[in-house]
Amino acid sequence: MAHYRTMGHVPHKRHTQHRDPDGRLYREELMGEEGFSSDSSLLYHVGVPSALVDARTWELPDGTTTPNTPLLPRHLRLHDLADPAAAGDVDAVRGRRLVLGNADVRISYVVAGADSPLYRNAVGDECVYVERGAARVETVFGHLDVREGHFVVVPRGTTHRWLPVDVATAGPLRAYCIESSSHVAPPRRYLSRYGQLLEHAPYCERDLVGPTAPEVRDGTDVEVYVKHRGAGPGGLAGTVHVTPAHPFDVVGWDGCLYPYAFHVSDFEPVTGRVHQPPPVHQVFEAGGFVVCAFVPRKVDYHPLAVPVPYYHSNVDSDEIMFYVDGDYEARKGSGIGKGSVTVHPGGHSHGPQPAAVEASLGAERFDELAVMVDTFRPLELGEAALASDDGAYAWTWSGRGPQR
Repeated sequence: MAHYRTMGHVPHKRHTQHRDPDGRLYREELMGEEGFSSDSSLLYHVGVPSALVDARTWELPDGTTTPNTPLLPRHLRLHDLADPAAAGDVDAVRGRRLVLGNADVRISYVVAGADSPLYRNAVGDECVYVERGAARVETVFGHLDVREGHFVVVPRGTTHRWLPVDVATAGPLRAYCIESSSHVAPPRRYLSRYGQLLEHAPYCERDLVGPTAPEVRDGTDVEVYVKHRGAGPGGLAGTVHVTPAHPFDVVGWDGCLYPYAFHVSDFEPVTGRVHQPPPVHQVFEAGGFVVCAFVPRKVDYHPLAVPVPYYHSNVDSDEIMFYVDGDYEARKGSGIGKGSVTVHPGGHSHGPQPAAVEASLGAERFDELAVMVDTFRPLELGEAALASDDGAYAWTWSGRGPQR
């Protein structure tokens, strides 16, 4: 993230003395990517950020995966995974259920009404889409107030926690969690060589919401749940670090690395006379996958245009579509609705349901909202996918299932 910010109190010159009113030295921490060779921020702590007084194992949620064999397109009903009435006992970190995963990305879903513990992902950045509800995301940098429709990008190593708000009126927090093994950023083609979002980009720096000023918190023997590389399923493990004081003790920071939020309504869709390919919908990129948003928009205006997608075989990608709102024209007649996820694996040619093509002719606008993840390595099925698969989607193009 190449958009510089400064919050709180920082010294005039980096790596120089910075003292509190009583003359005590603040501790400077550099949080940076790619071994001092990419974006970073400098944070100034009251205490010692490395201090620990205890550690124990955290048993992560079930991270086992199953290959998608036989190779099939699938329809997953995420809203069948959790009872919203039980969300009061579930938090947005420990309650995540793995839907799909590979070495580059893990997609989880959670319905949460409880505050999460302090949490740090030491594997990669997280990009969390808020499907429903609202939350305050408290971080060592400050907090973000997010609501339905926000993407929340949290850099690797950021200590933070999720606090659902207005649960009684807005309902529990429903979060679609995209956990990367690398860094999540705007696509390179949107950026100048110096990192500014260009004029053709579908959003700009004004649309990105950074954290408020940091707050110094009191506390002793504070637990921080850390997800890191290890020998568990997916090569992951968990540890609970116990710190002598609260890790939220930053008086100021500056730099280009920090958590931020982007609301999907600020994404400006690109349209044309004929159907536009999925890259025009791209929001973020990461190592081994991209994230796209299909938002309400006017559609193709050539007099003979076919507004729904043509059949296509993404030979290099698995295409994962999360249907958030509206009526998704290409999938009409398939049983797909809000809360559905379709898995279109590389090796299977997919496209609209047969009746949807004729039905779309003459359409001027699509009222749909979906979040897509395209991966460049095959995804395997997590336990949540196995629990929510409708078992029938693969046969919806032909109208009949296997003869057994």
